[in-house]
Amino acid sequence: MSMSNRTLANRRLTLQGGADLAYRDNGRGGEAGTALVLLHGFCGSSAYWEPLLPLLEPHGRVIALDLRGHGQSSAAGEDIIGMETLADDVAELLESLEVGPAVVLGHSMGGYAALALAERHPQLLAGLGLIHSTPLPDSPEAREGRDKAAAALAADGIVPFVDGLVPKLFAPGADGSLLDKAKEIGYGTAASAAAAAARGMKARPDRSSVLQSLEAPLLLVAGSEDGVVPPAKAFAAEAPRTRKETLDGAGHMSMMEQPERLAGLIRDWLGFLPGQSR
Repeated sequence: MSMSNRTLANRRLTLQGGADLAYRDNGRGGEAGTALVLLHGFCGSSAYWEPLLPLLEPHGRVIALDLRGHGQSSAAGEDIIGMETLADDVAELLESLEVGPAVVLGHSMGGYAALALAERHPQLLAGLGLIHSTPLPDSPEAREGRDKAAAALAADGIVPFVDGLVPKLFAPGADGSLLDKAKEIGYGTAASAAAAAARGMKARPDRSSVLQSLEAPLLLVAGSEDGVVPPAKAFAAEAPRTRKETLDGAGHMSMMEQPERLAGLIRDWLGFLPGQSR
């Protein structure tokens, strides 16, 4: 089976630590309002957002990046890629582009990174969205699962791991072509980086207090059929200005399963933010 680096990123930034960060930026600024930054989940890439981009990019500046070690973004050989490291990467990109404060939407692991960004660089946030993500830490069982994932990646590589992972991300009965697309994207993740990111997710703390003290508007999106982050976990904590939405019939991948509905929610929520013209 061929390996893929499927991504939409077509620009690169060399980070201070030497890793390269790949990203896509439609460059629309000025009157279009605050930039929207999209962070994908584990073993994904900016290509996860492909179905949404035609629905969002006409309305303003959208930046979608490949997180460290995913897609075309390199890692620096770390044994652990912490969510704090991912957050600092995003902060460095936004500062290099002179973007901010921005609205940051994080899917799953990207949400964990977005929460770390909110904790470490709150001045860069005009709004925060968690898409099938949670502020809660891993349970003991999930932490054990991260160790098993890292071991499997080291022993067998990325392809069998992704083949086992992807079906769990979608609602039962999902179109097989969507699973194939998600697998193709996942194959672009370096096995060592995926193992390091798994260890980083295991180490993340409870960031419920980060949400509870968040001053920026917050969007929480859950899927009714999400077996990875069910609604109870997605809605475990909230900010003073929170909008909560459950997409009926969606699993963990609503950006691919129900892109029109998710994009509509995002556009509607953005329309309530100061300075937005979506």
